Formats: sequence, C-alpha cells, structure tokens
Amino acid sequence: MRSSAEASQTRVSRAQNQELVVFWIIRNSACAECGAELGKGQLLSMEKDRPLCLACADLDHLVFLPRGNTALTRRARKYSTLSPVVVRFSRSRKRYERQGVLVEEQALGQAEDECMADAEARRLARARAAERRERIDERYVRAFAEHVKRVFPGCPTRNRDAIAEHACLKHSGRIGRSRAARQFDESAIELAVRAHVRHQHTDYDELLAGGLDRTEARATVRATVESILDAWAL
Repeated sequence: MRSSAEASQTRVSRAQNQELVVFWIIRNSACAECGAELGKGQLLSMEKDRPLCLACADLDHLVFLPRGNTALTRRARKYSTLSPVVVRFSRSRKRYERQGVLVEEQALGQAEDECMADAEARRLARARAAERRERIDERYVRAFAEHVKRVFPGCPTRNRDAIAEHACLKHSGRIGRSRAARQFDESAIELAVRAHVRHQHTDYDELLAGGLDRTEARATVRATVESILDAWAL
C-alpha cells in the first residue's frame, strides 16, 4: 500500500495541468524501480503512483535552477526540452511550494549568456519603471503644492514646491505620508508649512545646534514664524 505522502504527491502531479513535477522530499524514501535510498532533500519523480529516483525517471541529465531569477528561469525553460517544476511540501503552510525547475545544462548556459548580454537593457527598463513610479508621486507632490497655495496663497512658488516635496517624501515617515496629508487635510498642510518656515526662515536650527532645548528654540522663533505665516495667508 502506498503511503499518504506518495498519495499526496500524486494528487499534486495531477493538479498541475500535466506539468511535469519533481518532489524535493522532506523525509526518507526509496526508488520503486532500482531500490536506491532517497534521503531528505533529494529529488524524486512519481510515475503511476510509484516514487522514482531521477535516474530511473530519465531526468538525471537535468540540472536544478533555483527560483528567484525570473528572466533566467523563463529563458532556460524556453530552450530546455524538459523543464520539470521542483516543489517541496511546507509543513507550516500545509501546501506544496515551488522551489525551482530542472532544465538541460546547455539550455541553462544559453539562458545565462542571454541574460548577461542584455543585463544593461533590463537595468534600464527597471530604472524606467522606477522613474514612472516617481512620476506618479510627482503628481501627488504637485497636488499637495496646489493645496498649500489654496491655504497660503501668498507663499512663494519656490517655497511651496519645497514644502510639498519634503512633505511627500516616499520613505520619510513624516507628515506628508500620514493619512491626513494624503487627504490634503488643512491642519496637516499648515504643519508642513510651519515646519518649513521654522527651518528655512528662522535661526531655529542654529539654536538647536547651540544646545538650546527644542521647546525653548521653538518659543524663541515663534513670533517670526507666525509673522511669515500671516503674510503668506493673505
């Protein structure tokens, strides 16, 4: 009688839409044809409900390509006549998970050569994608700047843009990425403008560098900050 593990592996094979599957075993087994012992971490194939070592399954001429490099895997599979998927059972997730593929060695070599040849082109493509994401962010920056203009119409354009850019830094963790700022909440906009004025139009930073307590430093420059905000609000 076959074991429950073998039965489970067979079901996985049939569920892969006829895609050839090889199993990275997590407990000892044995080849049903040659009797070779297969230890944990080795690969086996299932044929008519029987576990086979790769030699008996005529798959031992293939080499293992781990998952992780999508371009390399895609090209290697394109050039390899056989490309079984390697899966391993995850006890924690209770499911089989893909570990990589088996491909012909010459196919892997050809795929590696192609990937090396167009590595720069793919790098540029990734850079363009990153730039596009930044352009999307730039639209948000422009929108934030327009809301600053609405609240503080007298704020000079160069200051308005600087406030928006700083508030909307993607990874800053500051007010520009808070829920209120993303919704262009007026109080969040005022806080961003106030912080800009404090740092750029007063000697607040110099006071901090000189050892003055933050609360005292803010109190020292408060009149100047309020004066500028009042002017920009007109």
